[in-house]
Amino acid sequence: MKKPQSDKSQAAWPQGGRVDALAGLPDRGACVRAVAEQAGPGRRPLAVLWLNIDRFKQINDSFGHLAGDGLLAEIVHRLERAGTRGRLARMGADEFVLLVPDCGPGRAEALARDLLDAIGQPLEIGSLRLRPSASIGIALSSPAEGPHALLERADRAMLDAKHLGGGQCVFAGEVLPSGRSGKHLAREELAVEEVLHRALETGGLSLDYQPILRVADAGLEGVEALMRCRVDGALVPPARFIPVAEKTGLIVRLGEWSLLTATRFASRLIAQGRPVRVAVNVSRAQLTAPKFSQALHAALACSDAPAGAIELEITESLFMDRSEVVQHNLHAALEAGFSLAIDDFGTGYSCLAVLKDLPAGKLKLDRAFVSGLPEDRRSYSVARAVVRLALDLGMSVVAEGVETAAQHEALCEAGVTAIQGFHLARPMAEAALEAWLIARSAP
Repeated sequence: MKKPQSDKSQAAWPQGGRVDALAGLPDRGACVRAVAEQAGPGRRPLAVLWLNIDRFKQINDSFGHLAGDGLLAEIVHRLERAGTRGRLARMGADEFVLLVPDCGPGRAEALARDLLDAIGQPLEIGSLRLRPSASIGIALSSPAEGPHALLERADRAMLDAKHLGGGQCVFAGEVLPSGRSGKHLAREELAVEEVLHRALETGGLSLDYQPILRVADAGLEGVEALMRCRVDGALVPPARFIPVAEKTGLIVRLGEWSLLTATRFASRLIAQGRPVRVAVNVSRAQLTAPKFSQALHAALACSDAPAGAIELEITESLFMDRSEVVQHNLHAALEAGFSLAIDDFGTGYSCLAVLKDLPAGKLKLDRAFVSGLPEDRRSYSVARAVVRLALDLGMSVVAEGVETAAQHEALCEAGVTAIQGFHLARPMAEAALEAWLIARSAP
C-alpha cells in the first residue's frame, strides 16, 4: 500500500498545523485554520466534505490494528487520488475532511460520489477480500458562519449518512429519518457482506416464489417473491444475509434488484396468458429513501409490467411511520397503481386504533399466531378478532407459515381469506412455478 507524501500535503496548508504520522496529513487544528482563511464574507463558496470509514472499529477488532493501519493508509491514498481538487486533513482515527474551494452543491455531490466509488474498490486483508465504504457529510459555507460551525454542520451530516446505513453522502440541513444504529459486525458478517457484493456482480441472487391460495375456492391469490443468495455453489440463508444487508445499507440495492426481477417475471407470466400478482417485500431503507418512487417507475418501465401486477409488502411499523418521506412514498406507490399489504402483522406495534387509517388492502397475519394452532386457543382468539376487524375494514387476510392440515382448518374457521405456507406449496424457482401453474390449469 502506498503511503501519502506528507511534504506535499503540508505545503498548501496554513503554518502551525501538525502532520499525522500514519496518514501524512494535516491535523484538525490545521483544518480549522484553513477553513477560517477560505470561508467568510466576500469569499467564494467552500465545500466541506466530512468522511468517516464505515465499520472501521469492527475491522480493527477482527484483524488487528496493524491491518487497520494498512487499510487507513490505502484509503488515504485513494482519497488523495480522487480528491485532487481539494485539500485533505485527518480529523480523528477514521475521519477525514476534504476542503474544496469555489464549489457548489452539484460539484460537491459529484465529488463525494467519486470518493465513495474510489473507497469502495476491493481490498485484500489477509485471506479476506473486503470492500470498504464510507459515510460523507457535505456542508457549504455561508458568509456569516465561523469555521467551527461549518465543520460541525458537515460532521452532523456525516452522522446522518451513517444512520442511513453507510456508503452514502448527505448534505447538511436535509431532513432525514432516524437510522438504525449498527451492532458489532463480527468477522463472519464482513465475509457475508463480501458474498453479497459478489452475488450482485456475478448473478448469485435469485427469487423463489411461494403461492398464496384463496380459502373460498383454492384459487391462486398470488405469489410472494423470496430472495435467495448462492455464491460458489453455497446457499446463504436469508436469515444470515438479510441482517447484514440491513446493517451495511446493501438492502437498498437488494430490494431494487428484487423489485425489478419480480416485475419482469410478472410481465412474462402475463405474456404467457397466466397473469399472477407478485408480492415483493420492501425494506425500511427503501421506503425512507427520497427516490423510492423513481425506483418503482423504473422497474415498471424496464419490465413493461402493469403496476397492478405487483403488491408491495410493508411491515406495520413502517405504515405507521408518520415521517414525510415515508408517507409520500406510500401514497406515490398507491397513485402509481401498486397495491399495498401489511406484512408480519402482530410483530410490531399492532395498534388496532390506527389500522383503519392504513392505506393497505391486505393484512398478512404473522406466523407467530399460526404456529401454536389449533391447541393455543389464545392465539386462535387473537387471530379471529384481527381477521374480523380487517374484513370489516375491507381488507383481505392472509395467514402466513401454515404447515399442517390442523392449522389450515383452524384458520379457515377463523375466517382468513387466503393461506400461505408449506402445507399448500413450498417456494419455487421461476421454471418450477411456471410448470406448477401449467399443471393447475390442465383439465
